[in-house]
Amino acid sequence: MRNNHYPFINTPLPYSYDALEPFIDEETMYLHHDRHLQTYIDNLNRFLEENPSLQKFSLEELLTIWRRLPCHLQTPLRNSAGGVYNHRFYFDSMTPPGSSCSAPRLFKAMSCQFGSPENFRAQFKEAALSVFGSGYAWLVLDRGCLKIVTSANQNTPFIRSRTLILNIDVWEHAYYLKHYNLRADYIDDWFRVVNWGMAENRYTGETLSEEFR
Repeated sequence: MRNNHYPFINTPLPYSYDALEPFIDEETMYLHHDRHLQTYIDNLNRFLEENPSLQKFSLEELLTIWRRLPCHLQTPLRNSAGGVYNHRFYFDSMTPPGSSCSAPRLFKAMSCQFGSPENFRAQFKEAALSVFGSGYAWLVLDRGCLKIVTSANQNTPFIRSRTLILNIDVWEHAYYLKHYNLRADYIDDWFRVVNWGMAENRYTGETLSEEFR
């Protein structure tokens, strides 16, 4: 992931703020990226400035070591590092509508695991709707099997034993300006801008590495 060590910066979106229109609006993308994500980056940098022994760790490493820290450090690190990682992952998981995105191996695996890509979408939507309050729904590869999991707030699925493939942010700030309280409509529109090529790369990167072990 870009800019993976302290000090963290808010790297640009891989597309313009209005590139996901009409499905996700320009103002939401600007506020989500430049305000919400920036706050998490500022908080993470401030935390690491106050705890210099942790500055050597990558963002992914911070998300695995927080459990070993003193109790008073665990929550602020998990929230700040997770907020940066989860948001970057989410933004990279989308692409302008109409982009050519092929994911043959991932779709084949979805058919084996869920019955069809359409069944996956239905189950993923159900999981995203089930998140109470704020959080995420994720597609992960866990010991060779695709699974749909959810996480609350800025928690991140344990990344040491899982490959994260796709996520959707269901915090209200991700959709409220356009979709108001209609999370289901937002999820339907999000599926119109999923970067399946990126999801395929994440999936095949893991499965190919397994083949050559």
